[in-house]
Amino acid sequence: MPDLCRTLHLARIWVVAATFVGIAQGARADCIAERPMAMVPADPLVCQQLEATIRKPSALSLGDYENKLNQYLGSYCYRNEAAGWVHDKYVRQAGPRIATLVNGAWQGVDHGTHAPVMIWYSPEMMDWLRKNRSANGEVDHPPPVSDGAIMVKEMFSEPASDCRTVDPRKLFPTSGAAIMIRDAGASHDGWFWGWYGFGSQSGWTPDWPALPADSNSMPNMGFGQYCMNCHASAADNLTFASPKNIEGEPGKPLNYLAQDFFKGPPATTLHQAVVLPVNASPRLGEPLYSPDADVIAALRAYVREMPTYETVSRMPSETYDNTWVGAKGPDASDTFLTSSQCLGCHDAGSTGLQFDMTKPNPHGDGLINLSPLATWRTSPMGLGGRDPIFFAQLASETQSFHPKMSGVVQDVCLGCHGIAGERQFHIDEKARTGKCELFSRDMVDATPWPADNPSAAHANYGMLARDGITCTSCHRMALNTKASEALADAPQNACVNERQALLNPHASGFAKTFTGSFMVGSPDTLIGPFEKPEVGPMQTTLGIKPVHDATIMSSEVCGTCHTVHLPVLQGTNTLAHIYEQTTYPEWAFSAYRTGSTPDGPLPLGAGATPQSCQGCHMPSREPDGSPTMSKIASIQENLNFPQTESSNAPDLSVREGFARHTLIGLNVFLIKMAQQFPDVFGIRTRDPMMGKKALDPLVLTEQAMLDQASQTTATVAVSDIAMTADALDAKVTVKNLAGHKFPSGVGFRRAFLTFSVLDQNGQPLWVSGRTNAAGVITDADGKPLDGELWWKDDCSGRILPGERPHQPHYQKITRQDQVQIYQELVSTPPANSPNPICNAEAKPEGELTTSFLSICTEVKDNRILPAGFLPLEGRREIAKALGADEDLAIDVGTTAVEDDPDYVAGGSDTLSYSIPLADLPKGTHAASVEADLYYQATPPSYLQDRFCTAKGPDTDRLYFLTGHLNLAGTQAEGWKLKVVGSGNVAVAAQP
Repeated sequence: MPDLCRTLHLARIWVVAATFVGIAQGARADCIAERPMAMVPADPLVCQQLEATIRKPSALSLGDYENKLNQYLGSYCYRNEAAGWVHDKYVRQAGPRIATLVNGAWQGVDHGTHAPVMIWYSPEMMDWLRKNRSANGEVDHPPPVSDGAIMVKEMFSEPASDCRTVDPRKLFPTSGAAIMIRDAGASHDGWFWGWYGFGSQSGWTPDWPALPADSNSMPNMGFGQYCMNCHASAADNLTFASPKNIEGEPGKPLNYLAQDFFKGPPATTLHQAVVLPVNASPRLGEPLYSPDADVIAALRAYVREMPTYETVSRMPSETYDNTWVGAKGPDASDTFLTSSQCLGCHDAGSTGLQFDMTKPNPHGDGLINLSPLATWRTSPMGLGGRDPIFFAQLASETQSFHPKMSGVVQDVCLGCHGIAGERQFHIDEKARTGKCELFSRDMVDATPWPADNPSAAHANYGMLARDGITCTSCHRMALNTKASEALADAPQNACVNERQALLNPHASGFAKTFTGSFMVGSPDTLIGPFEKPEVGPMQTTLGIKPVHDATIMSSEVCGTCHTVHLPVLQGTNTLAHIYEQTTYPEWAFSAYRTGSTPDGPLPLGAGATPQSCQGCHMPSREPDGSPTMSKIASIQENLNFPQTESSNAPDLSVREGFARHTLIGLNVFLIKMAQQFPDVFGIRTRDPMMGKKALDPLVLTEQAMLDQASQTTATVAVSDIAMTADALDAKVTVKNLAGHKFPSGVGFRRAFLTFSVLDQNGQPLWVSGRTNAAGVITDADGKPLDGELWWKDDCSGRILPGERPHQPHYQKITRQDQVQIYQELVSTPPANSPNPICNAEAKPEGELTTSFLSICTEVKDNRILPAGFLPLEGRREIAKALGADEDLAIDVGTTAVEDDPDYVAGGSDTLSYSIPLADLPKGTHAASVEADLYYQATPPSYLQDRFCTAKGPDTDRLYFLTGHLNLAGTQAEGWKLKVVGSGNVAVAAQP
C-alpha cells in the first residue's frame, strides 16, 4: 500500500508539472519592461554635474533637490558603468510569488518586500560592500557608509523571471525606483530615502510645492521616511545590500518560490500605493455646493460674507509635515517630532506583507486599522492642530476679548493645540537667544516652500504644531513630581517653568502641570506601557530607546491637559486664576477614580468602580471583556518575512492589552467637517499604509463616537406616567455613564432633553426642546428661547446687553419654552468694577462669555455629575494632595441647581414633566411620550459668537464649513447629535 500511495503521489506531481509546463510554454510573454534601445546617460558631462549636486540632498530644499534628482534619474545618469556604477546580476524576486487556482483561473500574489528589483550601486557604495560584506564574511561593527553613496533600486512588474535575461540597460523601471542616498550630516539614520517614478505617466512629482489641495499625499522622498520600518532590521547602516547579488561578484542571490507559469495584470507596488496621490484624500461625504440658507438664517450672523470653495483659506498640506532626528541627535532640538517618524512602524500594513493591528471589517470588505497611528491621526487629538473651531476661538480671543494680550494668549492656547510646535520653538529659541519668545498663530501656517518665503524659518514649528497633540507629546511626559523637578532645568524643558508660573502660580506637585504644563524626559527615550520593549529598530532609526513606564497608563497623562487653569484677563491685568476645564478632577472626585497617581496614592483611595481615562478612551479589551491581543508595530521581522542578507531582524511579541488610540469624545461635527473638507483641513482621508485595504480612519473615528454616544455615555428612561383630568405627568431620568460630568471638556459643550407628547400616529402634539436647522432651541412657534443667540443680526451688539439670559436648571417643566439644558455658563468680570472678585463662588455681574480667559465666575453648571461624586470635604483632601488649592474642589461642584438632590452624590438627574392637557391641540389626545438626549459640541450661541467677535481667514473658514457642512441623513442632522432616547412609551388611556 505505501508503494501504491507513493506511485499515485508521483503521478499527480508529474501531471501537475506537465500542466504547468504547458501553460508556461503557451503563455510566456516578453518582458514588458524591455525596450529596444539601451537607456543610458546621453550626456555624461551633464550627468557628472548633476551627480555632484544629488550626492548632497541636505544642501538644497526638498523641492529644488527633487527637481535636480528628477533630471539625474530621468536621464538614467546612474547607469554609468564606465564611471564605476555596478548592478545586480539579474532582476530578482524580493520574496515568493504564490499562485492559486480560483474559479478556473490562476491568480498570483507577490509576497516580496519590494516588487522584483534590479539595484544599481554607486562606486562608493560598491567599495563599502566589498570591504565590509565580502564573500569571506561580514565585518563586525563596520564603519558608516561614506557620504554620497547611492543605491537606485529599480522595480519591475512581477514575476521577475520575465526580465531575468534582459540586458539591464534596456529595462524600463515599470514600478519606479526606491532610492537611498547617504548624507550622514542631515539625519540620525544618515540616509535620504525616496520613491521615484520614471516618465510623465508614473505619477511622480516633486513634493514641494505640495500637490493641489485634494491630494495631501505622503511625500515621495525625504529624510526620516517610513522606509526605515523595514531597513531598521538590517545588520548595520540600514541596508541589506550584499555583493552576492551584484554582477561580477562571487556568490548567488537568494532565491524564492516564484510560481510564474501564468500571466496576470501588473500589481501596484507598496511604494506606489503609499506615495501616489490618487484618491489620497477623497471626500467622505458630499458637502453642500451652496451654503445652507436655513442654517445661516438660524444663526443670524448675516454680517459676514461667505467664502467660496475657491477663496476659503486652507490649512497647509499634510505633505509638508515631516521633521526628523538630526545627525547629532537625539538632543533637545529633537525633543518633539512629527508623527511621520512613528508612522512607518506604528501604522498597520506599512510593510505591505503583514497586517497586525487590524481586524476584518464586520460591516463590509477589507480591514479595520486599529493601529496607534491610524486611530490617533483622525481623533480630535490628532486633528487638534488643524481644528477650525479652535482657530476661530483663538481669533476671537486675540481680536475682541484680549487684543492687548494677544501674544501671550496665542502662546498659551497653542501650548495645548499646537503643543509640539510651541514647545520646540521655545527650546530652540531659548538655546539661541536665552529668552522665552512667544509662539504665534502665524507660525502654525509656516511652510518650507518656497525656500525664501517669510515663514520658512519657522517651517518645522508649523509642521509640529499642525500635527496636533502628537506622539512625542504624550510618550515623553515626566509626571512624577521628583522626576519633573530634576528635569526642570534640562534644555528640553525650556520655558516650562515660566508657563507653570503664568498658569499655575500657587500650585505644587501634579497641579503645576495643569493646562499642559508638564515636563518631558530625555530626548533619547520614549515611554510606553509594555515591559521589555524591542529596542533595536527605534534606536537604529531614531537613536531613541523605548522604555517601559507605567506612568503612561495613568489618568494623569490625560489630566495634565484636561485640567485647564487660566488667568482671568482684563486689559493687561490678571485679576485671578480660574478653571476653564475640569474633566480630570471630575473623574478624580468620582467613583471612577483609581486612587493612585505617579506620585503615589491619593486620599480616600479608589472609588467604587475604578477605571482610568485610558480604560474608556483607549480601549484595550474586546466586546467579550477579553484583552486585545496584537503586536504593536509593523516592521521587518526575522520569522515573518522573506529571508534577506545582512539582517538583524527581531521578532515581535504579541502583546496583551493592546490599546486603540481612539481618544474620542462626541464631537462628531468636527469629524464630519474633516470627512467632507479634507482639502480645507489639508489632510488625507485615506491611510497611506493601508490605502483601499481598510476602512478610512475618519469613518472609523465617527463610528467610534456614535458607539460611545449610544452605548457608554448615558441612558434615558421615562417613568411614572400618569394622566389626570388636567395634565399628563411623567418623570425622565438621565443616568450619566461617563467617569466625569456629562457633558465635560471645554465649557461650551452642552446637552439637552427633548420631551415629546405624541398622538396615535406618532405626530408631536407638545414638545419641550424642539430645534431649528442650526440646532437653536425654539418654542412652539419657532422663536429661539432667550439665551440661544446672544447677538443682534448685524453683530452690532448684544440682544440683551448687560443681562445673562439662559434656561435655568429645572426640576419640573410645564411649558414648551422650558427646556432642560445641561451646560456650564460663565460670565465676564463686571465692566466698570475697579477690583472685581473672580472665583467659582463670586456673584455673576458681567455678560455671558465664550472667552476662556475672561471667566470671572459661573452663572450655571448643571452638567450631570459622575456617580459617586464626593462631598466638598473629600474633594478638598484630594485637591490638596494634587497640589491645588480648594478652588479646584469648589469649582468642580455645581452652580445654580438649587436644592436638587440629584446633585449631591451624582450619577443621574431626574426631573418631572407636567403637561397641561389644555396646551394640546384641540381634538387630539396623547398616545405616547418620548424623551431624547441630544449633544452639541458647538452650540449655536457659540458659533454666532465666533462670527460676531472676529474677522479674518480663521473665522471665515469656520463660517464656510458651518454653511456648507451636509448633515442631512446623519446622526448629527440639525446640528445636534442624538446620544440616546427612551423610545416610544405608551400613555394609558384616561379612565
